Amino acid sequence: MSSPSLSRRQLLQAAGATALVSAAGGTILGQLPAAAAVVPPTRADIGVSAYPFDLGQVRLTAGRFQDNQNRTLNYLRFIDVDRMLYNFRANHRLSTNGAATNGGWDAPNFPFRTHMQGHFLTAWAHAYAVLGDTTCRDKANYMVAELAKCQANNSAAGFNTGYLSGFPESDISAVEAGTPVAVSYYCIHKTLAGLLDVWRYIGNTQARDVLLRFAGWVEWRTGRLNYNQMQTVLNTEFGGMNEVLTQLYQYTGDGRWLTVAQRFDHAAVYDPLAANSDTLNGKHANTMLPKLVGAAKEYKQTGTTRYRDIASNSWNMIVGAHTYAIGGNSQSEHFRPPNAIAGYLNNDTCEHCNTYNMLKLTRELWLLDPNRAAYFDYYERALLNHLIGAQNPADSHGHITYFTPLQPGGRRGVGPAWGGGTWSTDYNSFWCCQGTGIETNTKLMDSIYFYNGTTLTVNLFVPSVLTWSQRGITVTQSTTYPVSDTSTLTLSGTMSGSWSIRVRIPAWTSNATIAVNGATQSVATTPGSYATVTRTWAAGDTITVRLPMRVVVQAANDNANVGAVTYGPAVLCGNYGNTSLSSLPSLNVSSITRTSTSSLAFTATANGSTVNLGPFHDAQGFNYTVYWNTSGGSSASSHRLVNVGTGLVLGIKDMSTADGGLAVQWGDSGTADHNWVIVTDGDAVRFRNVNSGKVLGVQNMSTADNAVVLQWSDNGTADHRWTLLGQGDGTYKIRNVNSGKLLGILNASTAWGAQAVQDSDNGSADNRWRLVANQ
Repeated sequence: MSSPSLSRRQLLQAAGATALVSAAGGTILGQLPAAAAVVPPTRADIGVSAYPFDLGQVRLTAGRFQDNQNRTLNYLRFIDVDRMLYNFRANHRLSTNGAATNGGWDAPNFPFRTHMQGHFLTAWAHAYAVLGDTTCRDKANYMVAELAKCQANNSAAGFNTGYLSGFPESDISAVEAGTPVAVSYYCIHKTLAGLLDVWRYIGNTQARDVLLRFAGWVEWRTGRLNYNQMQTVLNTEFGGMNEVLTQLYQYTGDGRWLTVAQRFDHAAVYDPLAANSDTLNGKHANTMLPKLVGAAKEYKQTGTTRYRDIASNSWNMIVGAHTYAIGGNSQSEHFRPPNAIAGYLNNDTCEHCNTYNMLKLTRELWLLDPNRAAYFDYYERALLNHLIGAQNPADSHGHITYFTPLQPGGRRGVGPAWGGGTWSTDYNSFWCCQGTGIETNTKLMDSIYFYNGTTLTVNLFVPSVLTWSQRGITVTQSTTYPVSDTSTLTLSGTMSGSWSIRVRIPAWTSNATIAVNGATQSVATTPGSYATVTRTWAAGDTITVRLPMRVVVQAANDNANVGAVTYGPAVLCGNYGNTSLSSLPSLNVSSITRTSTSSLAFTATANGSTVNLGPFHDAQGFNYTVYWNTSGGSSASSHRLVNVGTGLVLGIKDMSTADGGLAVQWGDSGTADHNWVIVTDGDAVRFRNVNSGKVLGVQNMSTADNAVVLQWSDNGTADHRWTLLGQGDGTYKIRNVNSGKLLGILNASTAWGAQAVQDSDNGSADNRWRLVANQ
């Protein structure tokens, strides 16, 4: 979140940011049964073919996810609601009841104060819906009642009917004039969203009434503006106004709210994205992302395909060309040029809010296309490595970082006075990322399981219990994943007839198996797809999913000699203790060795010395490196190109060493023609065959679909250059610089010897590849 005229750092300096406050302890109280979703939507979504369970139907059990949830729950129970009401009461000319003021982004003189309160309303509502936590329910209800009093005093405060904020209404006039003093609609979005969540998850009708009055004010305020004036408003960050107003339409059925939502369609953003043009470079990332979530919501309520295209095109661009190995994006809050990763390993990478919103976007898109496992391959990578790891496990209130540093020698919890690697505090931070952090860690269970009819889909491997109350079925998932490569689902309840369980098979695995009651099932487990078991189930049945993991180096899009080490879904980092690093260590990839079966503990040789490697989501309290110089290790210098659609590897027909030798797919026999050296060539790479020394190119430099890919002498022509487009799940699309077409397999054939061709980007699995370092 940023003002177009002031940076966040300048805003904090202007507001006089205060010193950090130590977090107070907390104790998890007894947890009551979760509440059911009490307010269903009036309108169903259009175009979806999978459905989430209500929040209260899935519970986390012992593990890292539950630990994160419990720490955040401590904080939610601890927070003083009167302190959070101070700015609202003062702005609406009511007594502040002697409450203390907050610091940071909720200080009384901070330009866009009172965004955090909406996040608290949402998180409290989540805690009640998930856990039946009455303390959180009561805090939410109290805040709503007091906000209603503020709203009712608008006449005395000099505000128009329905207005509700901690800053004067004149700030909105400044936004409308194109001279904003703050990102005012950003804050308004958070309040609207929080009120909506208290209404739909707690059933508080006063929250609904306050929400409708406030939305009515938005309708009146924006309705006075012509199109060009409204587009001027949209040049200032406005969060997800289109998202929350579309949801209000969905929950009430009142078309006026859709009309207001569509006033927040930002043409300067939407037009290029609808045309599939990546113009993200230099744009403030978290200004963009909520608009994209809003586009997905608008599609689901209108069926207008332009909205769907905006959402899906942007996801492909961001994940493919703007995402770091941990799933986060942006540097210093802004998108950089496409594929610029190794060149931007800094202390201010990966803003938490961006990944929070990317997961929302990913989830919305997967519900439209639940056969595309790549969506949840990315979701898992970003959730585990970025968002779970952004919380401080040593803090009983679960405070988080704003950015996640990726510079060599980075460290969570150490950084500038705002953001950076610094941990948030109880009352003196209240950054945007602190707000999304409390939301994230109260809904960690919302994307583990989905259903369609009688088919259950398992997307995440997290210790949890699903109560499928509509069918009288309980599913208990037991796992230490990703420490282990297995997860076991145990069924109980009343089973009826034949039904299906779908399990995501991540693109990074191979030879996955599914066993029922110990017997391996004869079902397809193609990496990057879903495996389905259909049978008449019985209470006590167990389904064991095994997803073999191995060490893989994920090359940076812009430099094949710089990479991050992954093991299954987990990104590994080097533990450098308190030692500073001035550059990326040179890692001998072939030296990486797992040293424990009970934890993700590894050793390796880097810069000639032994270094311990472990999961990045547990990298707190020490200096680390996520990216490495991988050019020095013998195995890092060559890779196998494994086709996602078939699992076969790219080689040269008959191991030819001649120009014009056809590139084909074949079983992985380990011959030299299956190995490729990835040579960095500016912002692209060349693939040099280890056996022949020739590079991959396109016959006659063709730009046509199905043009043959072959090996040729390295004469530097554009068709010999390829761009790696990371998909966020350890796989890549490989785009030819000359033609813009992707490396694929003719007719998506699964046969050995099928030739490689270039093809349009149609989203098929044969257009995606895994780069497997030889070891």
